[in-house]
Amino acid sequence: MRTLTVALGERSYPVHVGSGLLERADALLPSMRSRRAIVVTNPTVAQWHLAPLRGALSRAGVHCDAIVIAEGEAHKDWTTLNSIHTRLIELGAERSSLLIALGGGVVGDVAGFAAASYQRGMPLLQIPTTLLAQVDSSVGGKTAINHPLGKNMVGAFYQPSAVIIDTATLSTLPERELAAGVAEVIKYGAACDAGFFAWIEARLDDVRSRDGAALEHAVFESCRIKAAIVAGDERESGERALLNFGHTFAHAIEAASGYDGSWLHGEAVSAGMVLASELSTRVTGLARVESARVEALLRRANLPVRAPALGAARYMELMARDKKVEAGKLRFVILKSLGHAVLRGDIAREDIDAVLRSHAT
Repeated sequence: MRTLTVALGERSYPVHVGSGLLERADALLPSMRSRRAIVVTNPTVAQWHLAPLRGALSRAGVHCDAIVIAEGEAHKDWTTLNSIHTRLIELGAERSSLLIALGGGVVGDVAGFAAASYQRGMPLLQIPTTLLAQVDSSVGGKTAINHPLGKNMVGAFYQPSAVIIDTATLSTLPERELAAGVAEVIKYGAACDAGFFAWIEARLDDVRSRDGAALEHAVFESCRIKAAIVAGDERESGERALLNFGHTFAHAIEAASGYDGSWLHGEAVSAGMVLASELSTRVTGLARVESARVEALLRRANLPVRAPALGAARYMELMARDKKVEAGKLRFVILKSLGHAVLRGDIAREDIDAVLRSHAT
């Protein structure tokens, strides 16, 4: 097991990464005022991973209840959030009870928002079971639900008390979900660390084949990069926005699909990174050979590199709701070079339109 810290003063917390940690969760639990835990999960994750977690909690003398929510991005909404609140009240959960998010990004986001809002805040433990959640959404304190007009438009910054990442849970992950997580791993290299990008190029086949050492390194390095950025910019007022490379286009793709599952988040991010890389060649002069490396790596990961042809006007309408919009101006995360992303709000509409015409079909 390797552990890193998200350094946020009194709200600092550990991120534990290793294989087989679920069965050892009793030794990794954060400090608890109550011996009560409520696990939020979905049916598939519960089938595979709820029993070992219950066993670990029992060994720690913690009483455990479970709330099982419907699967899929379409259910990251007010209805699901309210159902969690209702069950917490019915179960007599107190402000000191520990809420545990056991699952992927949907579970982590909506359970995290429930923890932030129930009785004005209860302790939260993130136990992500998908690669995408392990490398991205479980770390950093972003919690949210979707709105029909935009992704993650309603939520709160709410840091967990700890994150336990058991890479062994990835053995049950479908190939498509694994690939979607790889997109976020590639994002960290492309936007923040050229050396890590080169490592992914060299070891992608090992990650895709679920080699234990490769997976643990990919997860740990992704979390290390994110933890360092979150420590300096918790509420995304500056540098943290760079972690959204590809996401402005991606969120538009997801919103246009109605969150129906036709585009997983990581798949939309993949297509979005290709668009953002192409935009970078026009705006910052990113070398063509570097934008080609991004696209080639995404292709090797079996990820989509063409965005849907929504039309430039529809993309602009959806992207205008992006959370990086400031003073009415749309800002994009683009690359000056591999490993060096920047946030720009001075991009000409004709450049955006040209990229969409050539790469959204």
